[in-house]
Amino acid sequence: MNIRALIIETKWGGLSLVSLYLSVLSGMVVALQYDPSTPYFSASSLDLLTPFGQFFRACHFYSSQLFFLFSLGHLAAVILAKAEQQLRFGKWLLLLGSVPAALLLLFTGYVLRADATGEAAGVIAENILLSIPWLGEPLNSLLFTIEAEGMKRVYANHLLGLGLVWGLCCWEHLRRYRVGFAQHRLLLFATVGISLCLAAPMEPSRLGLFHIQGPWFMLGLQELLRYLQPFWAGVIFPLAVVVALVWVGKENPLRRRALLFVASWLVVYFCLSVLAVLTC
Repeated sequence: MNIRALIIETKWGGLSLVSLYLSVLSGMVVALQYDPSTPYFSASSLDLLTPFGQFFRACHFYSSQLFFLFSLGHLAAVILAKAEQQLRFGKWLLLLGSVPAALLLLFTGYVLRADATGEAAGVIAENILLSIPWLGEPLNSLLFTIEAEGMKRVYANHLLGLGLVWGLCCWEHLRRYRVGFAQHRLLLFATVGISLCLAAPMEPSRLGLFHIQGPWFMLGLQELLRYLQPFWAGVIFPLAVVVALVWVGKENPLRRRALLFVASWLVVYFCLSVLAVLTC
């Protein structure tokens, strides 16, 4: 790995970790005020009734988005620097496993709001999981069961379960990093400033509206669900890029083709997301 690639990789990793720390600290304050038995009222009352509640909810929201985006940037930098070839294949699989764990952490945060976007996201997720033969019911019971139990299972996974999974996947990788907050003070000030000025989204339910958009990272999948069955759009399509990323981490003649497939998948998903925005 050359020096330039190492700097790029470390920069993305440091930005991701700083955003994660902000997300965890602000999330602890939000969690103390959140009641899963009354999710929408609990989340909306943070902005109206809790001292500095709007700031902490906004800080948790924006830092979580940045954490996920910087994590993807870090993964891309690792691949472009071919650093994954220096990892044992088992460690590479664990690193890849942290991506869906981080995605589910971000996703369950949207669901816990129980607003229009959160409700749409929860319905989409449950229908996708239930479309999986044999494993659908157990997976839905493990992750969501919103219709049967409300937000209790989602809250427990967001607060503890998914965070532990992400930590276990990244532990060996994280031990190599020492994050200097002074190096990322611009990110800290920017996130705090945005959180002070912009409230986190909270979209009331809109009765009679047929189509409600889910979170931004689900727009492509939501659009694909218009044309394909949930199993193919919500399981096979995302799983294809994960399998390709697994092949990227192995020394084999198909590595270049796997990278090309990942790039093509991202272009297709981006186009689907744009189409979803234009046709809403």
